Amino acid sequence: MTHRILFVCLGNICRSPTAEAVMRAKAASLGIPVQLDSAGTASWHTGKPPYGPMQVAAQARGYDMSALRARQVQPSDAKGFDLIVAMDEENRRDLAHLSRPVTLFTDYAPHLAATEVPDPYYTRDFDGALALIEACADGLLASLKPG
Repeated sequence: MTHRILFVCLGNICRSPTAEAVMRAKAASLGIPVQLDSAGTASWHTGKPPYGPMQVAAQARGYDMSALRARQVQPSDAKGFDLIVAMDEENRRDLAHLSRPVTLFTDYAPHLAATEVPDPYYTRDFDGALALIEACADGLLASLKPG
């Protein structure tokens, strides 16, 4: 079974494309079939690549996000994905119009104290956000494994 997952943050240039890239690489290495995408609740960056400093941090850990382009969440996403994952509580609230459950990415890393993935566009902690995204991705992938 292929799991269809959408990652959502505010502008779709830092956290959600990073989550998409990390999950794609980790799922491939584990042989877990996934169909992944990312989007933003806002349209400011539509069509733009991920934020440069976020790409540099991701590339340093072996994740290539250069082909990704920002897009805004669409109503059709509610039916197009099995799982919609928000990076923070504000994003989750902004997705209420989809009329379906949305999980927080940090729900997949309950062993960590973080309840949200902080936005590195504002915090400037790209490596910290990436480490948290990797931990959440590991937890999400563990939940997808059969048996």
